[in-house]
Amino acid sequence: MAFQDNSGDIIFDVVLTDEGRRRLARGDGSFNITKFALGDDEINYTLYDTLATNANQDLEILQTPVFEAFTNNTSVMSSMLVSIPRNNLFYLPIIKPNEVADGTKTKFHGDNVMYIAVDANTENNNDLSSGTTAIAYDSDGLLRTGIMLGFSTQKNSNYIRVDSGIDNDAVPPATNIADLFLDETQYSIELDNRLGSIISRDGSTRISPASVDDDNIALYVVSAETDPSFVYTNLNTDSNAADQVIEGARSTYLEFRIASSIDLRQSNFLFTRLGGTATVAQKSGTGTVKIIDTLVKITGLNTGYSVDLPVRFAKL
Repeated sequence: MAFQDNSGDIIFDVVLTDEGRRRLARGDGSFNITKFALGDDEINYTLYDTLATNANQDLEILQTPVFEAFTNNTSVMSSMLVSIPRNNLFYLPIIKPNEVADGTKTKFHGDNVMYIAVDANTENNNDLSSGTTAIAYDSDGLLRTGIMLGFSTQKNSNYIRVDSGIDNDAVPPATNIADLFLDETQYSIELDNRLGSIISRDGSTRISPASVDDDNIALYVVSAETDPSFVYTNLNTDSNAADQVIEGARSTYLEFRIASSIDLRQSNFLFTRLGGTATVAQKSGTGTVKIIDTLVKITGLNTGYSVDLPVRFAKL
């Protein structure tokens, strides 16, 4: 990885994505570029100098060094550029984690991560007669805040929710965001395929990844039209609602859980290679668990906005 010298002529440094290189490698003549994406991750818009002459207002931005193109899709283009038909918008939508939607069920752990208990022993399956070192339930059998059941997928569990909309009350919640061409109807979810998979909030629906790249990152795509167990239209227009995090016009929200992988359940190999340890509350006092920290990336495919959420796979 290196910087491009951007002080003179504009340089285009273009590479194929992992999927593009895979298709090119077929060698059957079917490779054809039909789409490309642009991002502005490295642009600091505060460098725009409104006091300078017209020709120099954006000069410092244009001369800022940028990274050379590289193919690791998990490290590039967190903020994609999108085309919006209207040119008179003062506010644009965002995607925001909602930790108040359902009591404490969507709230992250005190460590600011969502724990995922990977096997029955770590969950303790709500069996109060044994497993005093289990982490998912407290001594009264209540599910702890910020710990998701990654093994008992059919059981009631904590889950992740993110909301989309305009986070400014200058555009009231009752505004129809679809009229502004800012409705977020589909999302992508990226997760390390070695660690887990995406399931619905109630655990009844499993979806297959659209692709898994050479870095083992699985890409899931869900939409309001085809995946009603994941994407919901937000009909709440109360500006004072305690279970909402978007102050202005609301679009949709995404809910899901993460099921732990067979490798994590049956082996400690990945925990040894990729993880460490952490001290957490257990049924009786505190104790140490094996952990792997990772990120789940959620992107709105209509708006291009993305958020990275920290999750922690845990095992006794």
